[in-house]
Amino acid sequence: METLVLKFGGAALRDLGQFQKVADIIALKKNSYDRLVVVVSAMGKMTDELLSLARQIMPDPPKREQDMLISVGERISMTLLAMVLFQRGYQAISLTGSQAGIITCGRHSDARVLDVKPRRILPHLDEGKIVIVAGFQGVSSDGEITTLGRGGSDTTAVALAIALKATRVEFYKDVKGIYSADPKKDHTAEYLPELTYIEALKITMKSERKILHPRAIELAIKNNIPLLVSSFEEEGSGSLIIQDGRDLFEKPIYEALECSVQ
Repeated sequence: METLVLKFGGAALRDLGQFQKVADIIALKKNSYDRLVVVVSAMGKMTDELLSLARQIMPDPPKREQDMLISVGERISMTLLAMVLFQRGYQAISLTGSQAGIITCGRHSDARVLDVKPRRILPHLDEGKIVIVAGFQGVSSDGEITTLGRGGSDTTAVALAIALKATRVEFYKDVKGIYSADPKKDHTAEYLPELTYIEALKITMKSERKILHPRAIELAIKNNIPLLVSSFEEEGSGSLIIQDGRDLFEKPIYEALECSVQ
């Protein structure tokens, strides 16, 4: 049975109306895939709002307490989405990063994924449930809640796909796919329906608005996981990122991973 991982960012989950649109996409995918895992970010600007609350108390809050606070955002998204799917008659279950088995190093606010142990995910998939996982967060070997830094939900999705031997990861963004430049700033930017990992990584690195986190792309390179970046508003859109012979010979251009999924 094929497994598909879907990832929805904050723009796709900005309000409850958007949750219904996300549920439409999930329902469509469930018709084609027996095993479906959905990774979610916090709603809209919720992470920024939580950080603002913390900084009203102190300008530089302790990183551990900050992680405890901002990890709440993804938990809100996962539970609300599970409720929407239940309302539609689907069996769904939400899991935090730690419940999903995302094991990280102990560095708060910018942790690296050390391992994924999907022991709690697999039985739910076997039962036909849609598993919704809070992105951006995990747990250290000491049992501390950690976060993966900005864009960390992308890394969560790829790490889970590797552990679950998924067919691919589909990312739903507020753009049609990947462009040669930011289409919101450069109207001459070229839409790229297919590109290699290295091409995607180079575009991501030079763009201020990172469509995918470079760390997620590097994990995909190391494990040959196809990635699809598409719009949650435009059906049939998307940029497919796949391995090319050149990817095998070029050195990574992003920082070396301190730890990777085994």
